[in-house]
Amino acid sequence: MKTLLALAAATAIGVTAVLPLPAAAQVGVSISIGTAPPPPRYEPVPSPRSGYVWAPGYWDWNGHAHVWAGGHWVQARSGYDYEPAAWYQENGQWYLRKGKWKQGKHGYHCPPGQAKKGNC
Repeated sequence: MKTLLALAAATAIGVTAVLPLPAAAQVGVSISIGTAPPPPRYEPVPSPRSGYVWAPGYWDWNGHAHVWAGGHWVQARSGYDYEPAAWYQENGQWYLRKGKWKQGKHGYHCPPGQAKKGNC
């Protein structure tokens, strides 16, 4: 009986040792490449939507080439400003910082060109 119990315990330990662990949430993932993104594309910004913030389009990287990710409306977050995606160069490499929310003073970001039209 002790042998059977020891064998069962050893099997249980062996099985759990090879099970995959849950992945931790990845925060602040950045992409680093040696190729600069193309110039930004012009996108007409649709009329403002109440309670939403415009996230402008940007050049993303799919692992092989730059691909355009079109702009879209995202639901506003009270007390936060939306910081759009941006590429920056450092030590000869290009890095993409994806769009994100940051705590801000305004809590609302007027879409590009809309303040001049009196829409914000």
